[in-house]
Amino acid sequence: MPSLRVWREADAIPEIEHAWLFDHLLPIAGELDGPILEGWTLLSALAAGTRRLRLGVLVTSNRFRPPAMLAKMATTVDIVSGGRLDLGIGVGSRPSHPLARREYEAHGLPFHDTAHAVSALAEACTVIRRLWTADAPFDFHGEQVRLTGAFGNPKPIQRPHPPILIGGRSAATLRVVAEHADLWNIPGGDLDDIVRRSALLDRYCAEIGRDPASITRSLHLPVSYHRPDATREAIGEALDAGFRHVVLGLPTPYPPGVARWVADELVTPSL
Repeated sequence: MPSLRVWREADAIPEIEHAWLFDHLLPIAGELDGPILEGWTLLSALAAGTRRLRLGVLVTSNRFRPPAMLAKMATTVDIVSGGRLDLGIGVGSRPSHPLARREYEAHGLPFHDTAHAVSALAEACTVIRRLWTADAPFDFHGEQVRLTGAFGNPKPIQRPHPPILIGGRSAATLRVVAEHADLWNIPGGDLDDIVRRSALLDRYCAEIGRDPASITRSLHLPVSYHRPDATREAIGEALDAGFRHVVLGLPTPYPPGVARWVADELVTPSL
């Protein structure tokens, strides 16, 4: 399993603090009939094979799994990892993506409109946190999520619960971020637009009386093996813009020693 080799290499390199998988059931690039593993079961295997790295799925599609089931899966990974999980979650695939609906139709999963999906994300975050922290069974009757006698036992190792990272860029999603997230992730690209989105998140936090600084800003940046200078520049710009949590997307196939290369060529020069 190539990802296990890379994660174990990264686990021994202190400059690399966290590692992530993505959540798709079919390829969204390259050969559309190529192999792809399910993210959370793979994450559990990688959690058992590492000791130090914080880890997660960037980001879990809330459309794929009922939130109470996801809470149980996340608790399991937090326990397997010894308390190293960050729960990454988002609305799900973008409707504008040309392959967005393909994996849902192939697996018999509904693909609701965006308003429904954003509402479901907010309710999922509420339910997951309660399952992680409630000391007695509870009922939940939301518009999208309905539970009777819900209870989580055992609890995650982390207290009060694993950090919640929400990924997304729309205004509606940012309102959910303001209410529920410990970290907010957005894909890299137009940095000016990203900074504007961050300012909008600040505004939404202020509207509900939350300190915007309590939400760590996270950016996903693609890595070029052939142009590390461009990646280093993008990392520097992200740090200058207040994004202190940077996720580097490594293309496959992974070259030998790629984790050490990332630390020496990208991370250390940017610190």
